[in-house]
Amino acid sequence: MGEQLAVTVNSTDQKVQCSGVARSNPAITFDYRPPLGEGQGYTPLELLLMSLAVCSVTTVVYLLRKMRKNISAFKVNAKGTRRDDHPTALTKIYLEFILSSEDAEDADVQKAIRLSEETYCPVWAMLKNNVEVITEYKIVA
Repeated sequence: MGEQLAVTVNSTDQKVQCSGVARSNPAITFDYRPPLGEGQGYTPLELLLMSLAVCSVTTVVYLLRKMRKNISAFKVNAKGTRRDDHPTALTKIYLEFILSSEDAEDADVQKAIRLSEETYCPVWAMLKNNVEVITEYKIVA
């Protein structure tokens, strides 16, 4: 059986704001926009986008470094399109990878993104077949 992960979420106001923690890390504040909440924290879908962005870019960078490519900085812009009807799930996600590298080639980055999607990023694996994920990338020196 695999490793079990655990988080705790507690209410922090009289609406729907709450905080979540995992292990001994600092708490993250969750909230919804008015009128449901006060807009004083991340929404769950924003955190899902961040999770996918972090998971995918760390695997891409790890794979590029295993290819002996020098990655001096990276950034991911993630955007999601929500359904209007409930559940207002994401229907499409756009990931833009921006990698600073003097020696990474297009083919290297394409391969790393494909491997991240198909094999290494667990968040992407969970979204696969449920949400269309569109990627693009830029290599800057």
